[in-house]
Amino acid sequence: MSTVNDHYALHLAPIYVWMAGGAQAALQAGSDDIASLSALLPRTGRVVDLGAGFGMHSIPLAQAGFRVTALDTSKLLLETLSQLRGDLPILTVNDDLLNFRNYIAEPPAAVFCLGDTLTHLPSTTAVQTLCEQLAVALAENGVFVASFRDYSLPLTGERRFIPVRSDADRILTCFLEYQPETVWVHDILHERRDDHWHTRVSHYPKLRLAPGQLGKWLKAKGFAVTFAPGPRGMQQLTAKRLP
Repeated sequence: MSTVNDHYALHLAPIYVWMAGGAQAALQAGSDDIASLSALLPRTGRVVDLGAGFGMHSIPLAQAGFRVTALDTSKLLLETLSQLRGDLPILTVNDDLLNFRNYIAEPPAAVFCLGDTLTHLPSTTAVQTLCEQLAVALAENGVFVASFRDYSLPLTGERRFIPVRSDADRILTCFLEYQPETVWVHDILHERRDDHWHTRVSHYPKLRLAPGQLGKWLKAKGFAVTFAPGPRGMQQLTAKRLP
C-alpha cells in the first residue's frame, strides 16, 4: 500500500488534468462551484485552498477577486497551476495542508478543502487537528467550506467498481475495498502506447469520515455548521466561525 503522496506523485498526478475532464472543463466546474457559494463569501480578502491541485478552485477564486494561498503536496500539480494561473494573485505552497497557518500573515476570510481532500488525511485525529487550527486561524465570521465523499456506509458487490474516465487511449477505473476506519482506493489505469495496452495499479487509504462526526468536531470549536448535497456526488459542509 502506497501513501497518498506516493500514489499521487507516481500514479495520479501525471493524468490528473485528464481525469478531471481537461483543464478548461475542470476550471469551468470549479467556477460553478465557487459561484454557488457566492452568498456565503465576502467580496475580497485572503483565502486558503487546501489540496489545491492544478487550481480547479484556486484560479476561479482569484478570478473572483480573492488573494489565494494554494497548498498541495504534489509539486507536479502545483507546477500545472502555475502555468494556468497567468498573473492571478495565487501563492502556491508545496506542503501538507495541516501546515497552512505557516503561510498566512493575516486571518483568512475563508478556507476551502474541496474535492474529497479531507479524506486524504491520515487519521481522524488529523481531522480534529485541522478543526482546531481553523478555529484559531479564520477571521471572525470566516467560513470553512469542504466537500468530501461519505465512505461511512460501504458499497458492496459490483458497486465497488467505479468507472472514472476513458477515451481511445486511456481507461481509469477505481475499486474500493473497505476496512473498519479506512477504504483502500485502487486506481487501475490502462494506457495504450505504441499500439499496446499497458496496465498500472496503485492503491492508497482514504478515511471513512462520517459527516455527522465532522460537524460535531467543528461545532465544539465554535462553528455554525450546515450540510448540503455537494457537486459530483459529494457531501458539502459549510462552517462559519461565530464571534
